[in-house]
Amino acid sequence: MIDIYTEKKESSNWILKNDLYFNLNTSNEEMTEQDKNLIFQADDAILTPDKHIETKYGLGTIRNLSSGCKTLLNIVKHPEKVVCVEECGPNVLKMIFQLDHIKIYMSRPSFVEIPDNAEIRFNEKDVVTGNAGYQTWWTREYERREKNDL
Repeated sequence: MIDIYTEKKESSNWILKNDLYFNLNTSNEEMTEQDKNLIFQADDAILTPDKHIETKYGLGTIRNLSSGCKTLLNIVKHPEKVVCVEECGPNVLKMIFQLDHIKIYMSRPSFVEIPDNAEIRFNEKDVVTGNAGYQTWWTREYERREKNDL
């Protein structure tokens, strides 16, 4: 189940500033082989043992990863937190929607490939399945926002 929240909340259980949270917290954690594979898939970067990255553009530190990659790692390393995905590009969003048991914040829909079997729960109540359910929910949400002048 992917939990999507569409109303922003300020809470210690929410990560709204992914770059900052990653740089201060997640980047200091041990990176697993799965994490290294995600870094390679998202940014085409190889993480070295001393937490540098090798890319086609040269060498950098783990803090030079893209905002999308940092967001992905924040989600994977902190599944108990609600993580804002609004800075993610389609490549990372596709990866995020293949995960399970995660919580994300998005105030608007994104064009993303969603697996047909993905279960998504909006705002802890409406459960939909796959891309069709995702698109239908957002259509109704925009109708609700227009009706209520939101």
